[in-house]
Amino acid sequence: MPIDINCDMGESGDALALKNDEEILNYVTSVNIACGYHAGNHTIMHNTVRNAIRKNVQIGAHPGYPDLEGFGRRNMDVSAQEIYNMIVYQVGALQAFVAVEKGVLHHVKPHGALYNQSANNIEKATAVVNAVYDLNPAYVLYCLAGSEIVKIAKAKGLRVYEEVFSDRRYNADGTLVSREEPNAVIHSEEEMLIHVESILTANEVMSVQQKKIQLSAQTLCIHGDGPHALTFAKKIDALRKQIG
Repeated sequence: MPIDINCDMGESGDALALKNDEEILNYVTSVNIACGYHAGNHTIMHNTVRNAIRKNVQIGAHPGYPDLEGFGRRNMDVSAQEIYNMIVYQVGALQAFVAVEKGVLHHVKPHGALYNQSANNIEKATAVVNAVYDLNPAYVLYCLAGSEIVKIAKAKGLRVYEEVFSDRRYNADGTLVSREEPNAVIHSEEEMLIHVESILTANEVMSVQQKKIQLSAQTLCIHGDGPHALTFAKKIDALRKQIG
């Protein structure tokens, strides 16, 4: 199966960002739509769902911590039950918009700190997996390649797309470099293309410790809130087609 190219969307009410979101849909195969807790709102959710259906792009829910001020990227100490409830609540809202547009919800991808904290924390990972499974066992869970949540989800019976990132740097243990570090994000188009080509052709990334990491991934993420999101989407789409 050719690798899926996903993009986080619906995370800003800015007119230019919304225009970029719509154009990015021409270059990706799936989207993860913010559900109002870390970003987005009911109108942005509905419009993004409509646009994705019109462009025949697979739709996913992108639930996060209730942290608009911190864009969902601040760690929160919440119980497993709270994580379960907040995922059901947010995904349920997006499900409704997909239903009224007669579309299909394909996957769920946790956002930001929730994504990172649940990747290798058994209790949090189990809460995420149970919430997605209870909503619909046919949903695909998008999660960090090589992480513990992958094993938990598969044991539960969920389909999983292990995810790699086009614009993030990696530690030698396969985790993402914290966004609190200055080198967490790839901004250079040239570096991004070298990084993505290595993923597409060799299933590996180079860590910041200069160690090659093997990662088996089914989906590649472009962060839609990044300043280079549209340019990166175009370049990655062209590279993917070139490699075949």
